[in-house]
Amino acid sequence: MSEENIPRKDLDNQEFLKLRQATGKIAAELDSRLKRHLTTLRPLFIPRKLLGTYVKSSSQQEIHGSEKAFAELQEMYSSICDDPYQLPKKLQPPLAAISNVIECSPLEYSLELENSKDNVVTITSPTKFLLSYQSECPLKRLLNMLQKKEARQPEEMRQALLCHMVLVIFLRNFPALTSLLEDLRYRVEIIQLERFGNLPVVLLTAPLDTFLPNDSFVQEVTQLSGIPAFQEIIDLDAVENLPDMMKESLNALVNS
Repeated sequence: MSEENIPRKDLDNQEFLKLRQATGKIAAELDSRLKRHLTTLRPLFIPRKLLGTYVKSSSQQEIHGSEKAFAELQEMYSSICDDPYQLPKKLQPPLAAISNVIECSPLEYSLELENSKDNVVTITSPTKFLLSYQSECPLKRLLNMLQKKEARQPEEMRQALLCHMVLVIFLRNFPALTSLLEDLRYRVEIIQLERFGNLPVVLLTAPLDTFLPNDSFVQEVTQLSGIPAFQEIIDLDAVENLPDMMKESLNALVNS
């Protein structure tokens, strides 16, 4: 994924050091907060409630709508499993068991820097998180398999795709859960990851604006560190002006 429209701001070294330290602290708290929320909400995300007997579980109970949900999953899976994954298109139910543990990982994307020989830097967002059901093959490992940096494990690759897709379909079928996450101040989106063959994934965003310095500054920092990676910077003004979703909703209701 690329973030071509992220705001840019000029920074000097002193400003950068202060903002980087603040961003690190806020990012750690956002990550911890989201993980606490996901742990609390875990009983609401049982895959069997969506797929019924189409997925292995300790309870093989028929679930209304599971046939439609599995058909949607099959269609979604078939659209990307061949290219680039070279996996068979047909899913054979019951699917391997899927844990109801929800994992989150910061969104990463590639940024091409201008006027640089090594012009691709991996950018990490401190406020955006990808969600999926727990898998033995997280996205970084899946990417290594696609890039032939690690031996292909077809079963693990398929399970990784399903752990993302099932959660996407789960939220579509249970919109009240999306509303609940929004009440916790997250923006919930379904996006596609181009590097993974347009894999559909769930993206949660905390209500804080971020920005990047100009390309030359990012290049200078990455050259000094020796690592082609950089983290977006949280705008501290956004912390002071953090929106109150309930207040905004009630004001909109009163003023309508």
